[in-house]
Amino acid sequence: MFLGILGWVIVGLIVGFVASRVIDLRGDDPRLGIGLSAAAALVGGWLFSAINGSTVALSNFWGLLFAGIAAVVAVTVWHIVRRRAPYRSPIMRRSY
Repeated sequence: MFLGILGWVIVGLIVGFVASRVIDLRGDDPRLGIGLSAAAALVGGWLFSAINGSTVALSNFWGLLFAGIAAVVAVTVWHIVRRRAPYRSPIMRRSY
């Protein structure tokens, strides 16, 4: 059981790392996306196990795949929401 949960987290971390390299973060810390995707992978893997009734195991390919899909969806939604937020550029102060 522990290895299955660890597998979900690792899949989420990998997806978050790749997403932080591919998607423009607009000044956000990449650790935010990586942590968000790891948490979403945990939730996605848990939902798959609860709905499917399968055991939590590292060898459960479909559980890992569903955790990865949940992580991709969470990171994508986060960046879409973040992209629509007003961009705050640093204030350029002129000396007087």
